[in-house]
Amino acid sequence: MLDPQHMRSSLAAAYPDLPADAVRIVRAPGRVNLIGEHTDYNDGLVLPAAIDLETWIVAVPSGDRRVELTLADGARDGFELDDPGPARGVWIDTVAGMAWSLDESGVPLRGLRGVVATTIPIGSGLSSSAAFQLAAAWAMAESLPPLDRMPLALAGQRAENEYLGVRSGIMDQFASAHGRPGAALMLDCCSLEYREVALPLDQCVLVVCDTRSPRKLETSEYNARRRECEEAVAILARHVPGVSSLRDVDAGILERHGHELDPVVRRRAEHVVAENERVRASVDALESGTYERLGPLWAESHRSLRELFEVTSPELDALVEIASETPGVVAARMTGAGFGGCTVNLVERDAVATLRERVGREYAARTGREPGFHVVEPAEGAGAVAP
Repeated sequence: MLDPQHMRSSLAAAYPDLPADAVRIVRAPGRVNLIGEHTDYNDGLVLPAAIDLETWIVAVPSGDRRVELTLADGARDGFELDDPGPARGVWIDTVAGMAWSLDESGVPLRGLRGVVATTIPIGSGLSSSAAFQLAAAWAMAESLPPLDRMPLALAGQRAENEYLGVRSGIMDQFASAHGRPGAALMLDCCSLEYREVALPLDQCVLVVCDTRSPRKLETSEYNARRRECEEAVAILARHVPGVSSLRDVDAGILERHGHELDPVVRRRAEHVVAENERVRASVDALESGTYERLGPLWAESHRSLRELFEVTSPELDALVEIASETPGVVAARMTGAGFGGCTVNLVERDAVATLRERVGREYAARTGREPGFHVVEPAEGAGAVAP
């Protein structure tokens, strides 16, 4: 957890001329997705959990219409609320895009000066961008909360899609906004209905292993995967009435009409259709206490992401292989968009030390990289920090 007093001191050092009696401290968690990858922008099912790796902003109102933030490394940038301008390819774009989207939603905003700190590894696939968006929304809004949780998540998705140019789904912002201690959240990305799914935290913990091989969604093939899914929908809709997304497609439809698809496009569709079923099965395993079923389900998910959706990497594959061979690891798979980033592991509590040792030793030997290792807990969604 970040230290509020230290952040107050950082704010005073960065902006000594601003009053310290109107300080607002806000936070937003990152997320790890247990299963349901590349399904959210296909109106599918996902099972994320907000985690206790977080982004915090400490800010004071500036009395003008400028938002200016300073990072922990001293980098400083800002924009005018009345004219954020287009994205410039810099870190402040995340905040400017959120300001633009909130303004479009009619949320009154205030100028501010603030400092930012985070415990989320940047570019690791743990939704550092969504956490930054939501923390910024809570910092910039004149009154709190800026919006109800789901409209706030949708505003973040809109900023990412239309301002930043990443054609993402709703999962990251949803998880950061709605997080619950002790639970994951099963979200239907079509209806936006969701429910809590308790995790067996008396027996197990969630462990995130970081490849330290960052990826950048804007320059990856992320948008290409979405286009391929949309191509599958457009072709299948010609033959099957009512198909408007891959959520409307099942294995039978693919069996009957898959020959109409380009082989690469068919593989993308096959992954999404099967992944939705794996989400359902994983939720059933958690709710029924049959945790041993998770190992094969998560392994199938990772294999599908490697062979059908082609978004894993040698580093991700190595981490999953090491974990899967470690006694006490219940389930392991890549998490997030892929192309680098992290794996998620459900691990028996007395096996965490063994996994840490094996990952530290074997991953470096295989890849030449030093891994990151985080034992994480499900966390509350974005909000203000009490003084």
